[in-house]
Amino acid sequence: MARKWITPSRIEGEASRQAHADMPKGTYEREISKEGFFGPAAFMHHKRPPTSWVNFEGPLRPRAFDLAALNHSYKSPWTADRILHNNATEIRFWRLDQPMDVLARNADGDQLLFIHDGEGDLYCDYGHLSFEAGDYIMLPRGTMWRLAPSKAVSILMIEATNNHYTLPDKGLLGPHAIFDPAVLEAPSINDAFREHQSNDDETHVEIKKRGQVSVATYPYNPLDVVGWHGELAPVKLNVRDVRPIMSHRYHVPPSAHTTFLSDRFVVCTFAPRPFETDPGALKVPFFHNNDDYDEVLFYHAGDFFSRDNIDAGMMTFHPSGFTHGPHPKALENMLVSKKPATDEYAVMIDTRDPLDVGPDVDAVENKDYVNSWRTSE
Repeated sequence: MARKWITPSRIEGEASRQAHADMPKGTYEREISKEGFFGPAAFMHHKRPPTSWVNFEGPLRPRAFDLAALNHSYKSPWTADRILHNNATEIRFWRLDQPMDVLARNADGDQLLFIHDGEGDLYCDYGHLSFEAGDYIMLPRGTMWRLAPSKAVSILMIEATNNHYTLPDKGLLGPHAIFDPAVLEAPSINDAFREHQSNDDETHVEIKKRGQVSVATYPYNPLDVVGWHGELAPVKLNVRDVRPIMSHRYHVPPSAHTTFLSDRFVVCTFAPRPFETDPGALKVPFFHNNDDYDEVLFYHAGDFFSRDNIDAGMMTFHPSGFTHGPHPKALENMLVSKKPATDEYAVMIDTRDPLDVGPDVDAVENKDYVNSWRTSE
């Protein structure tokens, strides 16, 4: 049943009539909204940045993890470090420095692999795919697969638990906006795949179901498909092929960068884009209350303009209910940008249900992250 929101529409005091633009002089905008950025919203104009706390304690504090410091390698994805999880998703960070000697199969849901570093080859039921840094690889639930890196890989794995991935509805923009489905690549039954089949030794398949791993042993290589047809297959998308939506007069919300959908979370891609040029338009992410979604950002490459002391391979976690926005240094560029375009690639995961932090990241957490919004005032 469609919701009918309780929405009194009014303007009180000194306020802009357009979100993210033409704010009253000397003020800082904060958005309060329902259903992420899709529901009704209110826009507050503050005299001071809404994150100018001098102390912040309790479980709502934001977290930051240096995943690049997780330098141990695992042969199986199911033993990789579990970073965050809930009933709808599981986020792991996996380092692999040699070809897998087993096959993996996820019976819990579709698996999304984001290749942060490295390159190599994927072999699966459907054939062969080469991969490199910046690739998303979506593996449908139940697919048997293994990776053979030619250069050690670091992978952000995002599971759609008991669910699947779909593409977002791009609405008025049309189906070819952000990225054209024609850029998606599927595996091929090619010479590389046939050569992989020639190694027909005994093979173990590690099958994850309900968080537990079972092992099926075959006296041969079960990736022995000679052909297939249909609409279901793994796909690969590189961040270079993402063409972000932008407006020179309006700072578009993160939801405009949605790349993959699951029922209880979204995966978005931040890619280089021109800054807004209208003199009244906000040019940094706006302060907002993330009241309905937990927000996770994995920083892949580039200059992360809204955050201080954030490097590639780091992850931030902002629980729902935490007011956040750009760090103090970024606010200096709130209305005047120092360069024509952003230079960053990042993966954002917004989850409708609260996330729990896994036990593997305590040693790589920046406990002082909550204080990064402090100003000298």
